Amino acid sequence: MTLIEHLEEFRKTAIHILVIIIVAFIVTYALSDQVAEIILMPLRGALKINGGQIIYLGLLDKITAQLELGLWCGVMISSPLWFFEIWRFIRPGLHDYEVRMVKPFLLFGLFLFWSGVAFAYFVVFPFGFKMMMEYGVTNVVATIALREYLSMAVKILVFFGLAFQMPNVLIILGFMGIVNKKMLNSSRRYIYVILSILAAVFSPPDVFSMMVVWIPSIVLFEVGVLAVTLFVHPYLARQKAAGEEEKK
Repeated sequence: MTLIEHLEEFRKTAIHILVIIIVAFIVTYALSDQVAEIILMPLRGALKINGGQIIYLGLLDKITAQLELGLWCGVMISSPLWFFEIWRFIRPGLHDYEVRMVKPFLLFGLFLFWSGVAFAYFVVFPFGFKMMMEYGVTNVVATIALREYLSMAVKILVFFGLAFQMPNVLIILGFMGIVNKKMLNSSRRYIYVILSILAAVFSPPDVFSMMVVWIPSIVLFEVGVLAVTLFVHPYLARQKAAGEEEKK
């Protein structure tokens, strides 16, 4: 394919993904009341123990919060479909042996995405809310803004879903020959900085919350580097040796 053909295929893929997300957004927005209650449950549990209430500050806060909630939840729920669209785009650029190795990791990637969402909801949220509410001065009542919380919570869910993809993405890129352990090791400090920036963007504006998001991201990156070292390089070495044997 020429560069123009690649760009045209990329344009079609982007349009398909956009349509998928729009349709999913319509569905999730119609159910936004129920979805909001589910996402509010960890916060309500923390407030029940420590005291406080959830409020909204502006007339449009509830509407805009549910619009944003519907969008991000649409991204999460439609993930199997846009995962498939991304795979359909990169599939023609792979050799047959690469396809055989990458395919299982696509399904595994979907599992990792929802594992990340579950980890954030069932582990990070209860632990983080409890720590933040018990930290610092006492005898104060928490009043949590609905829009701010829903926006923060759903972004963290998406972030952890994508962050849990990191080992999987590194493995796939390794099989494609795009990254290797030497490249990853030499880029480690820059990747740490990039992950810290992303953690600051997706977490509340305090150091503790940023660390709760950043440290698991670092661990996932190191797991990916280890997987590339232990699985990808030996496999590619065997493929190269087999290819040389066939030439003889």
